[in-house]
Amino acid sequence: MWITSSLTTALTPTAVALGNFDGVHLGHQQVIAPILPKPVTAQAQALTSSNLEQIGNPETSSPNLDPNLELIYPTVATFNPHPREFFSGQAWKLLTPPAEKAQQLSVLGVQQLALLPFNRELASLSPQEFVEKILVEQLQAKQVSVGEDFCFGYKRAGTATDLDAIASAYGITVHIVSLYKRQEQRISSSSIRQSLAEGDIDKANRFLGRPYTLIGRVDKGQQLGRTIGFPTANLHLPPDKFLPKLGVYCVEVSHTPEPSNLDTNLSSHPGVMNIGMRPTVKGTSLTVEVHLFDWSGDLYGQTLTVSLKKFIRSEQKFSSLDQLKAQIQRDCQAARDFFREIKN
Repeated sequence: MWITSSLTTALTPTAVALGNFDGVHLGHQQVIAPILPKPVTAQAQALTSSNLEQIGNPETSSPNLDPNLELIYPTVATFNPHPREFFSGQAWKLLTPPAEKAQQLSVLGVQQLALLPFNRELASLSPQEFVEKILVEQLQAKQVSVGEDFCFGYKRAGTATDLDAIASAYGITVHIVSLYKRQEQRISSSSIRQSLAEGDIDKANRFLGRPYTLIGRVDKGQQLGRTIGFPTANLHLPPDKFLPKLGVYCVEVSHTPEPSNLDTNLSSHPGVMNIGMRPTVKGTSLTVEVHLFDWSGDLYGQTLTVSLKKFIRSEQKFSSLDQLKAQIQRDCQAARDFFREIKN
C-alpha cells in the first residue's frame, strides 16, 4: 500500500472513499466497497502490469481499471489529525491509529491511503473548494464513495447530496452508501468505543467484523509476574490507541517474527491480558500485560498483535500477592475454559 500525507505525491487518478474510517468497521467497509478493484480480463491485467513497470510504482499492487482500461488507484482519503482533535485541542484516542488503519485497509484491497493534513487551511475550504482543490486537482478522482451522513467543507456545511451535485459537474461519479445496521443497531465508531469502554467485547467485535486488537512491542517491565509464576509480556502501544475497560481479558496473540529472530513461532496463541494500574503492587502508570499459556519463548523486542476475545473481570486491588496469585489462577482457568468451549 502507498501511504502519503502530501497530496503532491499521491498516485492518480483515483477512486476515493472519503471519511475518518476510525476502526474500519463493517459500516466503513460498505463505504469502501464501491471503490475496490473489480475483476478484469487477462488483457486488462497484462496492460496493468505493463503500465506499472513503466511508471515504477514503488509499493502498490495492481490498481483498478475503468471500462476504458485507465489505471485507477483505489484510495481511502482520511484526515490526520482527527477533526475532533483539531477543533478541541485535546488528544483523540483512535480505534485504529494510522499504521493499524493502513494494515486493515490493505487487507480489504485498498491500494493507497491519503492522510489529508487537517489544518486551518483545509478546515476553511468551502464544499465547492474542497471538491475542486482536493478531489479534482490533487487526487484526480474519477469516482467517490461516502456514507449518507458524510459532511465536509467549512463548518461541515456540505452534505453527501451536495457532494454529488458539485462533483457531477466534473464528471465524477459519487456513491452515497446507506448507514449500515445490524439487528436494527447502527454500526458506528462511537458505538464501538462505548462497547469497549463497558467491556462488551462481543458487541464491539461484531460491529468491527473482527476482534479488536492491540498492537505493540514487548518491553521489559518490572518482571513481577515471574516471581508469582505468571510471566507476562509488557506491551508498549501507540500513544493514540484507544484502550478498552481496565481489567482482565481472554486474548489470542500472534506476531510476525523479525529477521533477527525468525525461529520464533507464535500464531493465535491463547492467553490472558491485564490492562490497568496494578493497584495491588502500588503501580503508578497504566500497563498492558499479556500472559501466554504454556509459552516459554523470548518475546522482548517483538511486535505482538493481541486480539480481544472476552472480558473476564474488572481491575481490583488485593490485600496480598498470594490473593493476587490465586485470582490470576482463576482468571487463567476461566480463559482456558472459554477457549475450550469455542473449539467444541
